[in-house]
Amino acid sequence: MKRRRPTPFRPTAQAPLEALRPSAAVLLTRGLGPELEVYLVHRSPKLRAFPDTWALPGGVVDEVDGDPALGDLDVFRRCALRELFEETGVAGPGLARSIGDPGRRDALRRSLVQGQDERDGIPHPTAPAQWARLVSSVDDALQGLEPFCWTVTPNFLPRRYRALYVHLELPVGEQPTIHPGELEGGDFMRPADVWQRWLAGEIKLVPPIVFLLESLRRSGGDLERAKRACEARSAAVDRGALHVVRPVPGIAVAPLATPTIPPATTTNCVLVGEQRVWIVDPATYDHDERDRLLAHLSELRGSGVQLAGVLVTHHHRDHVGSVGAVADVFGLTVRAHARTLERLPAGDWPREAIVDGERIDLGTAPDGSPDWHLRALHTPGHDLGHLVFRESRYGTVVAGDLVSTLSTIVIDPPEGHLATYIESIQRVLGEDPGAIIPAHGGVAHDGARLLEGFLRHRRQREAKLLRALDEGGASSEEELVGSVYDDAPEGLRALAARSLAAGLEKLQEEGRAQGDGAGRWTLVRG
Repeated sequence: MKRRRPTPFRPTAQAPLEALRPSAAVLLTRGLGPELEVYLVHRSPKLRAFPDTWALPGGVVDEVDGDPALGDLDVFRRCALRELFEETGVAGPGLARSIGDPGRRDALRRSLVQGQDERDGIPHPTAPAQWARLVSSVDDALQGLEPFCWTVTPNFLPRRYRALYVHLELPVGEQPTIHPGELEGGDFMRPADVWQRWLAGEIKLVPPIVFLLESLRRSGGDLERAKRACEARSAAVDRGALHVVRPVPGIAVAPLATPTIPPATTTNCVLVGEQRVWIVDPATYDHDERDRLLAHLSELRGSGVQLAGVLVTHHHRDHVGSVGAVADVFGLTVRAHARTLERLPAGDWPREAIVDGERIDLGTAPDGSPDWHLRALHTPGHDLGHLVFRESRYGTVVAGDLVSTLSTIVIDPPEGHLATYIESIQRVLGEDPGAIIPAHGGVAHDGARLLEGFLRHRRQREAKLLRALDEGGASSEEELVGSVYDDAPEGLRALAARSLAAGLEKLQEEGRAQGDGAGRWTLVRG
């Protein structure tokens, strides 16, 4: 790839820079044109963030890399070089010449990863400093590391990153190796092959690299062409375009600002389908955010995509803010459970009820499979009319407020009913879920793991409530909130009180607790 003027360090309309963690990743390639291969690393299934996914080598800027606030691109390039060396053992051509001896290289990599000096195996803060001195002493240490594009984490996650992707052609004599731990392996693959494996459901990709790999595939391995596409997309997002990511094949997610419950600040609008797209929970009330959504949908329709209709998971206000606007502008029918349709805002747009188990046509799946569809599942407990939608090819579940990857779900009686909610989770767990896309938070690639975690959390909270009743005798609800939800932030204690009421209601229905009608509760022993 020809050397180009470096991509300027620029702010982004998606968030103030101080709210983003500066980071870098490396597009390590070998070969040219149709034979171009990209090196991807396989993240361990045990990791909390993006387990069992394939990604680019990379990580967060460290103080040894420099101060990113100064706007110096070399800070990000040094971060990229360090992370690449730590994760794969590959050094840039200039640094490789300086390191020389393989034994020294291995010792340096080990000490940098472990943060310890090889003299005695005891951690020393000198290892990063030694690395920084080495990099600064080699004039061409950053040789070959060329800025490719910027990325930013969508605002559905509390921890967000501003990353510079840099390109490096594999230096002569270098060969990546993975030391098992956070990473399980790595491999060079052609972008087209990675894409086909992703569409076939054989591998999972971290969302930030999906567009990158698609650009490389579309360009036939032409790095300059792919770079222009990635830069254009990145610049549009930084100027304030709707930030849309594709966590799984055939589904895109756009977090929209809504009046929701902390720690969430957004609700995910989920676009399901390829040539025939259903719009799930267009939620925002914000006029600018709504305009961005409408512009994106107009762009989709202009590209030949059919907007099939609007689906609503339930009637809560942080899910319905733009339902009417989207339906009116594009002439779409709004579909939801009958209980939800009754409670949606007034409007002249067509409404149509969805029944439990109904199949909603999606056309042809991303891998060419026929009879692709969504199956609607009635999942009350959080809300009487709550629906989730499971797509048929990959098992992805568009989950609404059944679960969240940010926090627990509030069960607020009388409409909220804890026993029913647990049954709904168990029902979806029995549907062999793939990834889960909640309304709040990022995708959970292991959906069953997320659902099991929610069931485990409810069991633990119930055990804590039973202990409080056992140890405290007759207790007021206020006293119980203080002991059972002692981990709840002060500002969320009112919501905790509603969740407590749901837990007490469940115990009373099961004959394990009894209220006196005046707000005091006792354990039923027996």
